[in-house]
Amino acid sequence: MGFLNIATPMKWDDQKTLLKYVREHGIDQFLATYNNTKAIDGDTLKFGDEIEYMVVKLDHENRTPLLSLRADAILNELNKREEMVKQSLTLQCTWHPEYCSYMVESTPSGAYSGFDEDLRRVESNMRLRRGRILQVLEKDEIVLSLVSFPTLGVPENFTHPPSKPLGPIANSQYVSDECINPHPRFHAMTENIRTRRGRNVDIRIPTFKDTKTKLDKSTGIPPEIHMDCQAFGMGCCCLQVTFQARDVHESRHLYDQLAVLAPVALALTAASPIYKGFLADIDCRWKVIAGSVDDRTEQEMGLKPPGKPDPYMSGGGQAPLAKSRYDSISSYICNCGGGKNVHTATSRYNDIHLEYDEEIYQKLMANGLDDLIARHVAYNFVRDPLIIFKERVELDDDVDTDHFENLQSTNWNTVRWKPPPPGGQIGWRTEFRPMEVQLTDFENAAFTVFSVLVSRVIIAFDLNLYLPISLVDDNMERAHQRDSTQTQKFWWRRHMAPPAESDCKADTPNCCEVHRDYDSYEEMSCLEILSGKGKYFPGLLPMIEAYLDTIGLDSVTRKSVDNQMQFIQARASGEVMTTATWMRKFVTSHPEYKNDSKVTSGIAYDLLKECQLISEGLKACPELLGKNVVAPMPAKDVLYDKPLTSEKKHGRQEVQNLISRYAERAEAANKKRKLNRDILVKEEELAALKAELHGLTDADFTQTPNLDARSDPDAVPSGMAL
Repeated sequence: MGFLNIATPMKWDDQKTLLKYVREHGIDQFLATYNNTKAIDGDTLKFGDEIEYMVVKLDHENRTPLLSLRADAILNELNKREEMVKQSLTLQCTWHPEYCSYMVESTPSGAYSGFDEDLRRVESNMRLRRGRILQVLEKDEIVLSLVSFPTLGVPENFTHPPSKPLGPIANSQYVSDECINPHPRFHAMTENIRTRRGRNVDIRIPTFKDTKTKLDKSTGIPPEIHMDCQAFGMGCCCLQVTFQARDVHESRHLYDQLAVLAPVALALTAASPIYKGFLADIDCRWKVIAGSVDDRTEQEMGLKPPGKPDPYMSGGGQAPLAKSRYDSISSYICNCGGGKNVHTATSRYNDIHLEYDEEIYQKLMANGLDDLIARHVAYNFVRDPLIIFKERVELDDDVDTDHFENLQSTNWNTVRWKPPPPGGQIGWRTEFRPMEVQLTDFENAAFTVFSVLVSRVIIAFDLNLYLPISLVDDNMERAHQRDSTQTQKFWWRRHMAPPAESDCKADTPNCCEVHRDYDSYEEMSCLEILSGKGKYFPGLLPMIEAYLDTIGLDSVTRKSVDNQMQFIQARASGEVMTTATWMRKFVTSHPEYKNDSKVTSGIAYDLLKECQLISEGLKACPELLGKNVVAPMPAKDVLYDKPLTSEKKHGRQEVQNLISRYAERAEAANKKRKLNRDILVKEEELAALKAELHGLTDADFTQTPNLDARSDPDAVPSGMAL
């Protein structure tokens, strides 16, 4: 969830006079951090994933799924158990609160290193996390890595315990305040977003049109699915991956390149086709979250002409802002080669208007930052802080980063550029944020490993993925469409590296169109982007294979990675379905479905039960996973390392009794072992006797001597008397 502090959050009207102060000191804190860490060089790759889960209680009697509002208690128990194994050198788990009171966020307890064996550890740690959550659930509770709860906001009760809407924090006509995590940050953020914009958030997405879907008489299309509070978006679960870069320059380069990949990753992981009890006509969560935290006033959104400016708010609350603070990026930030290479000069690709705070921009430039990064930071700071903590206003800007993180962590883009935090143990990082969480640990591990390897290929092969930002935005729109991996094409560069000498040369008059312009782009399917197109575009997966060949990956890891990449390729080709397509098929083929776009509680109950069976390895699902089979969850006794403690946990008499019992057991065991040895000796003796008897039995006594057969006719037979 990003920046999380324990202090007293202020209400919007109380903190308004401090908004400018926080923005100004946030910049001072950034400058202090930047100047202290800009010289970092040579950091090795480290990476980590973040997975969010939701806890569901199944009402079997009424065939109804309910959101279990126990995340706080579950987190406390998980953290208590984690404390017992914190000294273990093996990788453990870390647990964090999330926006909703039915959500749990998890990460590995430490970063993965940049070695091949860590690629194999990703799935095993994900399985460990799921297994540990399962151990702290109550009867009839399940845990799912599910993007959106299908009946959140329906008129019937959908929480356990039951709760009612129209609370004072969210003021939602659909969702109760009890669905919000009790941490004060989340309540303050919800209320302050609503207060700043002057109204509830207003999220509207298209409804899937089926043969019996109710249509609006005036438009002939289904009414939109309407959602009015933050829980509809921030209550969605996702998968994120963060990379530590070699230095600040590499982190900026990764930011730009991964931003181009983000819409394709969103399409490949699409997993949220159901909202508020209806099938939607989109497959992804991104627009829903963007609307759920959109704090812009009507004037900033261009819905009303500018009015009287508020003297405390950024831009007076009137200056136009094109995007929500949760959206795709609006500018590239890498000044590769100082912008001298025409093919990577971001000036030719930053083709949309960028709003930024001019005063902050000038301050950053005056302190030696280059134009691109100054605009990026000033763009983030054109927003207002959403939460200010009363006890954390007057800070040491050379040490603390609270005010910077206040804005940094509440600009949620597809990619996030992250300066080193205080402490000196972590370097410059880039966070890849677009992916939707998948049902199984196998899938989540596959997309995590894919992200890591793409980042390595980009750097190792010096790839150039740049597209105009306007086309990246267009790709994000296409990624939302139903079954976009099969129905949509995405803008992509024809050449991620300069054409080879054997290709058409750009300076040849008769050069073909494909090779004439190194910076040209065209529309490609997900499969073409991954697997290649023609001779001029090799595809990302073959480049990953080439990279793995160059580093000499060990055979065990290579087999695992190849299997994961083949799965992703099958997802792109349509050989296996996206989670969204699989869910849509499950609903529309359900016997209770009436072709009216409605997902009833009974359908949702069966869907989530099926998701549980698949995610826990209790049922195969070739449509979703192909030939891959998820193993059942690990046994309870292997989920935690056992400390070899010397702590005295029993009284003397209890210990004596315990020792006596085990002494008796040991004596019995020794006697049993002796008897077994005696039996073996006797069996060997018996075997020898049987062998001797067998030899006698096999001797030939059947022939009688011939008394008439004499060699000497005059001889007298021996023993014969006259």
